[in-house]
Amino acid sequence: MKNFVHLHLHSQYSLLDGTIQFKPLIARVKELGMPSVAVTDHGGMMGAIEFYEEALKGGVKPIIGTEIYVAPGNRAERKVAPTGEYAYHLILLAENETGYGNLLRLSSLAHTEGFYYKPRVDKELLRRYSEGLIATSACLQGEIPFSLGTEGEAKALEVLEEYRSIFPDGRFYLEIQDNGLPEQGKMNPLLIALARRTGTPLVATNDCHYLNPGDDKLQEILLCLQTGKTISDPTRMRFGSDQFYVKTAEEFERAFGHTAPDALANTLAIAERCNVKIELGVNHLPEIALPPGVTAEGKLRETATGGLEVRLEERRKRDGELPSALAEEYRRRLAYELSVIGKTGFSSYFLIVADFIGWARNEKIPVGPGRGSAAGSLVAFALRITEVDPIRYKLLFERFLNPERVSLPDIDCDFCKNRREEVIAYVQRKYGEENVAQIITFGTWKPRGAVRDVGRVLEMPYAEVDRIAKMIPTDIKMTVEDALKAEPRLKEMIDENPKIADLFRFSGEIEGRSRHAGTHASAVVIANRPITDVCPLYRQTTGEITTQYGMDPIARVGLVKFDFLGLRTLTALDDTRKLLKELGGIDLDLDALELTDAETYEALGRGDTVGVFQSESPGFTQLVKNLKPDQFNHLVDMVALHRPGPLQSGMAADFVERRHGRRKVEFPLPQLKEILGDTYGVIVYQEQVMEIAKALAGFTLGEADVLRKAMGKKDDALMERQKAHFLDGAVSNGIPAAKAAAIFDLIRQFGGYGFNKSHSAAYALLAYQTAYLKTHYPVEYFSALMTSESGDTDKIIRYIAYCREKGIPILPPDVNESRFAFFPSGGSIRFGLSAIKGLGASAIDSILDARKEGPFRSVRDLLSRVDLRKVNKRAVESLIKSGGLDSLDPDRGKVFGELPFLLEEAQAEVRRRESGQFALFFTSPEGKPRKRERKEETAAVCWSRRDRLTYEKESLGFYITGHPMDAFAGEIALYANVTTGKLASMKTDAEVRIGGLVTGLKEKMTRRGEKMATFTLEDLDGTVEVVVFPNQLPESRETLGSPEPVFLTGRLKLEEQGVKIHVEEVFRMENVRERLAKSVHFHLLLDRLGPGDIGELQKTIRRNPGEKKGFLHVIRQGEYDAVIALPDGCGVAPSLELARDLRNRFGYDVLRLHG
Repeated sequence: MKNFVHLHLHSQYSLLDGTIQFKPLIARVKELGMPSVAVTDHGGMMGAIEFYEEALKGGVKPIIGTEIYVAPGNRAERKVAPTGEYAYHLILLAENETGYGNLLRLSSLAHTEGFYYKPRVDKELLRRYSEGLIATSACLQGEIPFSLGTEGEAKALEVLEEYRSIFPDGRFYLEIQDNGLPEQGKMNPLLIALARRTGTPLVATNDCHYLNPGDDKLQEILLCLQTGKTISDPTRMRFGSDQFYVKTAEEFERAFGHTAPDALANTLAIAERCNVKIELGVNHLPEIALPPGVTAEGKLRETATGGLEVRLEERRKRDGELPSALAEEYRRRLAYELSVIGKTGFSSYFLIVADFIGWARNEKIPVGPGRGSAAGSLVAFALRITEVDPIRYKLLFERFLNPERVSLPDIDCDFCKNRREEVIAYVQRKYGEENVAQIITFGTWKPRGAVRDVGRVLEMPYAEVDRIAKMIPTDIKMTVEDALKAEPRLKEMIDENPKIADLFRFSGEIEGRSRHAGTHASAVVIANRPITDVCPLYRQTTGEITTQYGMDPIARVGLVKFDFLGLRTLTALDDTRKLLKELGGIDLDLDALELTDAETYEALGRGDTVGVFQSESPGFTQLVKNLKPDQFNHLVDMVALHRPGPLQSGMAADFVERRHGRRKVEFPLPQLKEILGDTYGVIVYQEQVMEIAKALAGFTLGEADVLRKAMGKKDDALMERQKAHFLDGAVSNGIPAAKAAAIFDLIRQFGGYGFNKSHSAAYALLAYQTAYLKTHYPVEYFSALMTSESGDTDKIIRYIAYCREKGIPILPPDVNESRFAFFPSGGSIRFGLSAIKGLGASAIDSILDARKEGPFRSVRDLLSRVDLRKVNKRAVESLIKSGGLDSLDPDRGKVFGELPFLLEEAQAEVRRRESGQFALFFTSPEGKPRKRERKEETAAVCWSRRDRLTYEKESLGFYITGHPMDAFAGEIALYANVTTGKLASMKTDAEVRIGGLVTGLKEKMTRRGEKMATFTLEDLDGTVEVVVFPNQLPESRETLGSPEPVFLTGRLKLEEQGVKIHVEEVFRMENVRERLAKSVHFHLLLDRLGPGDIGELQKTIRRNPGEKKGFLHVIRQGEYDAVIALPDGCGVAPSLELARDLRNRFGYDVLRLHG
C-alpha cells in the first residue's frame, strides 16, 4: 500500500491516559512516511494549537479533532442509559475552518452544559454544529459498536442512520481498529458487514495512546496514577493489550489489507479532505467604548496627560515647587511613552486596565501599588494603574515595553484577595460574560514528584523512595537525566537494583508531562468576541470554567491576558486603615505616606520583621539586620538581593559590606558611578545592565533590553553575539577593548542575578507600608493581619506569640464583645467570632443581630434571642469550648453539661411562641411567664485546666488563655537552645534541643520492615515536623503516645518541603532536668569581671544548693579557659532562679549545663 494516516490518537492532554508528546510524534510520523496525523484527545482540545504548530514546523499536515463524549439522551439530564452508559465515544475531525469553529463550540458546550462525570454533548448539539466536521464511530465505547455488542444489529442500524443524518454527504465513517483486544477482533467483522450492507464508508484506526511498542507499561503507570491504584492491583483499570501504539502502514496492511482495504485508503482520503488553517498572531483585544470621533490613542493621550498634571501637583504639595527642568522631564517621558504605545497599537490595552482599576478604586476595593515591569511606565503611573513614580526611582519604560521587540504588554494587577472576584465580575458585565474567561494551567511532573509517584505505583517502600527523591538536586531546571549525572550514588543504585532502574526509567518518561489541569491564579482573557470563537472552554473539578488552551496558545490565537491577583496584604492594609478611622478618627492615606519614617527603619534594622510584607523569613530578617536600611531605596535593594543568586554568590554580603564602608566602593569607569552609585558599585538590577549598555556601548534601551533577555536565557551563543555588539560600541566610544571586555564579563557575572527594579520598588512600597503600620499602630495592624491570615494556623500562632512578646494582650472570643473579625479592644486584640471552628457565618450573623438589642445576660438569654436553626448545638458547643461564653458563665464544663437541657428549653419556648400558646398556658395568675421546671438535674462537669486548653485548641486551632507548655517555661529557658520560630535561621545538621507537644503521631514501615514515626511538635511559637527512625522508636513510643509535653534532642534538616528534626532522644518534659543536667558550669569572662563579682557568684551558688557537680571556667578570649572544680560540698541545683540571678548580675550567659 502507498501509505496510511492515523486519525484516532491521544496525546498527553488526554490527562493521565495518553502519553504521546507532539515533537516525538511528528518525528515518528515523518519517519514512517505518513503525510498527516490527527490528534483526538478525550473530551477536549487542550493541545490543539501546540500540535498544529509542531506539525507544520515538521512538515506534516495536522488534523484537528477530539474524541467527544455523547450523552445517551439529553445533555442536561444527569442520568445513565438503560444499558448503564453515561456517555458514548465519537471521533470528530475538522474538515475546514467552519468545522474547526464548530469543534470549539461543541467542546465548550460539552463542558459548560453537558458535564456529567465527563463533558458531554447530545445529538441536538451535534446536529446544530455538524457542518465542516467528519465523524467516525470510535472505539468499542462508541454508540454503534456498543449497540452491536449489547442490543444487536437492528439497534445499531437505527443509531447508524441517525449519525449519517447528522453528518451527511459521506462525512460519517464506521471505524475498525487493530488494537489487539479480543473484543475488538470480534467486533471488526460486524462493523465491516454493517458498512457493506448500508454503504457506509469504513476507516481503520488504532486508538493510539502511546507512541512506540513497549510504551504500554508507561501508560499503565499513568492509569494507576489516575485511579489511585498500584501496578499489581488486580482491580486496576487496564487496556488488556500492548498494541495501542502508532503502527506502521505495513502493520495495518497485514491487519485489513484483505478484509477492508478501503478502510486503509480512506485514512488518506479523510486526510486529503481535512484542511484547516488556524488564524494565529492576530489580536482580539476589545475596543473600549468611546464617543464618536474619539480614538483610543487620543483618549489615552488626554487621560494620561491630565493624570500626570494631577500627579505633579500632588508632588508639589508634598515636596514643594518642582524645578521646571524636572517637570519638563516628566512631560517628555510621557510623550515618548505615548508615542511608543500608539505605534504598537496598545492604547486600548492601557485604557482597559485603567478602567477596571479605576472601577475598583471607586468601589473601595484595595488595589496594589503595582507589580512587575509595569511600574516602570509613567503612563501607568499617570493613569493610577501603579503608585510608583518611575522617574523618582529611575525605572525604565523599555523594561516593560520594548519598541524594538514588540510584544503584548503585561500589567499585573493586585487586588484585595477577598474582593478580587468583584473586579472580574465587573469586567464580565462590561465586555460580556461570553467574552471573558480565566486561563487553564497544566501541572507537570518535576523529577522529585515523578520519582515519588512512580515509586508509589511500583509499590516501593515510602522511606526508600523518599530517600532517593531527596538525592535529586533541587535546581529549578533539574531533570531526571541531569540528576543521574549530578549524583553518582543514583547511578550506582540503578546498576545494583533493577527495581530502582525501573523507577528512574519511568520517572524520566513521565517527567515534564501534563498530570492535571487547574485554574491560573490570576490570568483572565478579555476578548472582542465570544471566547469560543477562538478557544474552547473547560470545566475544572471545582466547577470553574476556564479556557482549554494554556497561556502560550492563548496568546498565539490572539486572546489577550490580564492578570487579576488576589493579595491578602492589601486586605490587611485596608482593614487597618478602616479600624484607624473608626476607632481613632485617623484618616490615613497609605499612598501618601512619607517614606522617611525613622522609627520604621529602626524597627526593620533590629530585624523586627514579623508581619512585614515578604520580609518574615529568617533569611530576609538577617539581611535587613545586616543592612540596617535608613531610606526607601534600601528596601528596594533588599527585595532584589533576597534571592538565591545574590545570596549564594556573595553578592548580597558584598553589598552590605560596601553599604557600611567596610569594603571600598570602586567603579571600573567614571561613567558607571551615576548608574551604580546608589547600589555601591554592585549591579543589582536588570535596568542597570540596560543603562550600562546604553552609556558605554551606545545601545538604545530597546537593544539593551534584548541584551537583558539574553542574559536571562543563559544562551552562550547569543551572549557571544551580544558581547561582540557591546565591544564594537564601547570601542567606538573610546573605551579600550580590554576594559570593555572586562566590564562585559562583570555584567555577565553579576547581571545574571539582576532583578527587575520596577517590581522591587512596587513590593518595597508594600513592605514599607506594612512596617509603618506595625510600628505605629500595632494593635490595629495585627488585628487586621490576623483576620486576613485566619486560615493559616501557624501564622496566627506566630503573630499571637509576637503580640504577647510586645506586651499586646490577646483576648479570647467573647459573645458580648467580639465582632466577626479580630478587633482592637483598648490596647488588646480581641478574637473574632469567625476564628471559632464550627461557628459558621450565618450563626455569627444571628448572634450579632440579636446583640444589637443589648448584651446577652446569660446563656439562657442568648439561646432565647438567636435563631436556633443557625446557632445550633454544634455552634454553641464551639462557643463554650473557645471561651466565647465565659462572660456569661465562666464554668465551661458546667455550661457544656447543661447545654442539652438549655437547648431543649429554648426550642420549646420558640415552638410555644410560634404557636401563640405562650400567653394562654404558660403564664402565672399575675401574667408573668411561668418558669418551666427542669425534669432532671444535669451532673456538674468540672473541666481541668488541661481540658479547657484542649478544647480551646480544638475550637480555635491554637491555645489562647494559656498553653500546656507554660508550666515548663523554666525547663525551656535552661535546656532548650531554640524554639520552632527560630529553627529556619539555623544551619542544617545543627544540634536541636527543643520542647513541645506531640500531635499527629503516625507510624509507617520502612523498606526493611521496621517501623519509623513522624509527628508534629508544637511549642509557643509554632510547629515543626519531627522524624523518629527505627532505632529510636521502641524506647520513644510510650513517651510520644502520652498527652504530656516532651523534650527532644536531634539534628535539624533543611529540606525542600521545609524544616524537619531527626530525633536522637526524646523524653517527658517533667524529666528534663534529671535527664540532661549532670554538671553545672559557670563561664566568666576575665576582661568583664568587676569588683565583687566572684563573691556574688559564691553567694548565688550557696542560695541554690543541689547535687550537681559545679565547675568554674575563667576565660580570656582567644587565650585560655582555666577550669576549676568546685569543692565536693558545693553541689549546685540547676534551677531557673540560678539562671535568672546570674543573668541579672553578669548580663550575659554565664550558666551552661552539661549532660
